[in-house]
Parts: sequence; C-alpha cells; structure tokens
Amino acid sequence: MDSVRSPEWPVAPLGGLAGNSAAARYGTTPGIGPVLGRTGPPPAVPPPPYRLPASSGATPPPAHRPPAAPPVPVKLLIAGGFGVGKTTTVGAISEIAPLTTEAEMTSAGIGVDDRGSRSSKTTTTVAMDFGCVTIDRSLKLYLFGTPGQARFGFMWDDLARGALGALVVVDSARLDDCFPAIDFFERAGLPFVVGVNAFDGRVALELGEIRWALAIGDHVPLVQFDARDRLSVRDALLVVLDRALDRATRDRRA
Repeated sequence: MDSVRSPEWPVAPLGGLAGNSAAARYGTTPGIGPVLGRTGPPPAVPPPPYRLPASSGATPPPAHRPPAAPPVPVKLLIAGGFGVGKTTTVGAISEIAPLTTEAEMTSAGIGVDDRGSRSSKTTTTVAMDFGCVTIDRSLKLYLFGTPGQARFGFMWDDLARGALGALVVVDSARLDDCFPAIDFFERAGLPFVVGVNAFDGRVALELGEIRWALAIGDHVPLVQFDARDRLSVRDALLVVLDRALDRATRDRRA
C-alpha cells in the first residue's frame, strides 16, 4: 500500500501566516470579514406595529357599538261598523301573518248583521284582529281590529286600554254603521281619525258631505284610503300617529 503524504506547505515567516491557515489559503485578513452567529444580546428595539397588507383587501374590525334600543311599541285600534274593511286594513299592512278570529256567517245573522249590498263577505270577526308593522328603528305599531257587531261591544273597553289612537273605518254608503265607533272614542277622549274606505276605488259622497253627515269637528282628521292597498293604509295610520302626537304634546304643555 502506497503511503500518502501531506502536501508540503511553505513555512510561515516569523510573525507571518502559516501556509495552511484559512487566511493564507483564501486570501482574507484576520479579524476582517463576516462574523457568523450571534456574538451578543440583540438590541432592545421594539418591533414595528403590524399592518395589514395593502393588497389583501381585509378591513379592520368595526369599532364596538352599544346595542340599539328596541323600538317603542305603540298600540292603535282599527274600529268601525260591520263589514267596513277593518280586517282587510290590518292584513294589508301587517308585517306578520295577521291574527284573525273569523267565523262563518250563518242564517242566524240574517236581519241582524247587515254586510251591505256591495260586500261579498261570508265571515265575521268575533273577537279581534291583530297585526304589527315597524315604522322605523324607533317605532313599531301594534294594530288591534275591533269586532263590528254591537253584541261584541263589551270587548271595546278592553281593547282600547293602553291605545294611543284609533282609525275609524267608514263605508261612505253606510254612514249609520260608524256612529257607535265615533261616539265611543269621543266619550273615551281617545284621539281618532275617520278613514273613508274607497270600495271599488271610489266613495259615494264627497269628504265635506261625510264630515257634515257625521257631525265631526274640524279638529278630527278625515281621510280617504283604500283598505286593500298597503301604502294607502300606511298613510292613514301616519295621520293617526300625528294626531296622537299632537294630543300628547298638548297634554304635556298643560
């Protein structure tokens, strides 16, 4: 086996570099060059704050907001005679499926319940109608429709408790049927608005003639609306709200 000899490195001069040193082999000067590894503790410099990348499209979380207050409940009555459109009025604007207490009309009601010549009504409200509608974030209306027959009149006192106003629905062809409702709210001192329901899109009398026939003062609003149309019912209810607000403002000043 041949022996292997180490290369003959030149002898380093006195005070010079050894021939097999890294400085002599790679041409670097001792003490100069990159220092690998950490030679001391890192500088006490806080890291920069985190920022979302501009191209990520992410948005910062929204600031905490207190929960919104629930809307103020307002109770309104939808009243009037038999077959004038109270149930239709509640159902046209309610944002929930309206609660109705309809019962089939039988032969026992012949000569007692006059539904009018223009009505094809086959059911009648025996207790009440109920629906609700949100006006805005601060106001929500709860609508209670009263029964129209005189034999259910004992329920009106309970339904009117806590109400701020009423819409008295009138059929212009049967004005006699609405007198009990008008008398009730005048005695109770509850603000009310008379709404003339336009059956088939028209009324039998002018509004001025209806006001004179009902003997209501100018302070009682008289409006024409269509119980089948949501926007028309909304406008009539806003008049009731304005009437109730005017009454509350005057009572506060007194």
